[in-house]
Amino acid sequence: MSEETPAETARTYESATARLEEIIHRLDSGEAQLRETLDLCAEAKELIEFCAGELAAVDQGLKELKLEDLAGSLNQPVAQPEAEAPPADPDVPF
Repeated sequence: MSEETPAETARTYESATARLEEIIHRLDSGEAQLRETLDLCAEAKELIEFCAGELAAVDQGLKELKLEDLAGSLNQPVAQPEAEAPPADPDVPF
């Protein structure tokens, strides 16, 4: 079992995407040495996996909310339309 650092336990989707932008900028600059490039790519992979998990959790939460809304609407009484009189037959006098 791996231990998480305090920074990892407080990680948010927003902080992860901001760090990914920093990593991309550093890699695009061409200034990173070989070992740093490897380390940045490994960190980026972890951040991408974290973000994918966060997006999946939010997606599931949205699906559950829609199901709850649907279930709630099914529990409400349905208004019955008022019965309409049949159309008048033009051949039958009043």
